[in-house]
Amino acid sequence: MDTIQDFFTADHRECDYRLADLESAIADGDWEAADTGFREFHHDMERHLQREETLLFPAIETVSGSAMGPTEVMRREHDQMRALMDEIRIAKDQRDENTTLGVIETLMTMIQLHNVKEEQILYPMADRFLQTQRGGLMARVKALEP
Repeated sequence: MDTIQDFFTADHRECDYRLADLESAIADGDWEAADTGFREFHHDMERHLQREETLLFPAIETVSGSAMGPTEVMRREHDQMRALMDEIRIAKDQRDENTTLGVIETLMTMIQLHNVKEEQILYPMADRFLQTQRGGLMARVKALEP
């Protein structure tokens, strides 16, 4: 059975690869590939965020008895990432290479800092606290599509 840590860390890497592919397409001036790359990245990223916000975070909050703390911080950062994804979409649609690449760089940095917190703190905590419910939770997580 997948641990929460293993599953969500692998999900992070998949989103990272999608964003790197998008960045490469834009740097190459291949706007058609950039359009496809953005759709794929946005889909995978939104699915990841939804898995956390609708399933993982509420499970952690139920066990901890609080919606404050790490999950609140992660939600705020998710909102900031969504705003940057919107900026990327707008700049990409305008075929503004410099702006698009700049916002991608900002998003990449934010994602990396965010992922470290989740991978080193939140996911190990979730694996400990949700041990008895992990099987059912992970089945729901894997089934979720945005």
